Amino acid sequence: MEGLISLGIDLPVLISQIVSFLILFGLLRLVAYKPLMKMLDERSGRIQKSMEQTEFIKEQAALAEKETQKRLDEASKEGQRLIDRAAQAGDEMKQKAKEDARNEAERLITRAKSEIEKERDDAIGELRKEFADITIKAAEKVIESSLNKETHRKIIEKVLDESAGIQKN
Repeated sequence: MEGLISLGIDLPVLISQIVSFLILFGLLRLVAYKPLMKMLDERSGRIQKSMEQTEFIKEQAALAEKETQKRLDEASKEGQRLIDRAAQAGDEMKQKAKEDARNEAERLITRAKSEIEKERDDAIGELRKEFADITIKAAEKVIESSLNKETHRKIIEKVLDESAGIQKN
């Protein structure tokens, strides 16, 4: 003990300080340390829960983004299908219009040909009628006059001149 005294340590004071420290430590542990640790554990739990919720929200956001992208892709494909169908319908309408125009043109050409043939037949009929009339007139003139060659030639020329006048009218 004398060694402790020579160092300037008073044993009763040291023991009382150690006892006081242990009592203070026990009180602090009961009063401050346990509530503080409880509060820190609760805070840590809240932080952990917030991090889990954040992670969950991130996962949900990623899923929502994937779903949105999937729907956009589907909508884009559907839009492209609609565009393709519209283009196809337009092509079909264009082909039908061409076909209708071609049919109408063929019908008009056929009608024009038949009208031309009718007019030609009418003209030929008219020509035959006129030729028959001219022939009858020529025969009448020949019968009326003598069978003189010179007279006969004059009659034919006269009939031809008359028929040329009729044709011009």
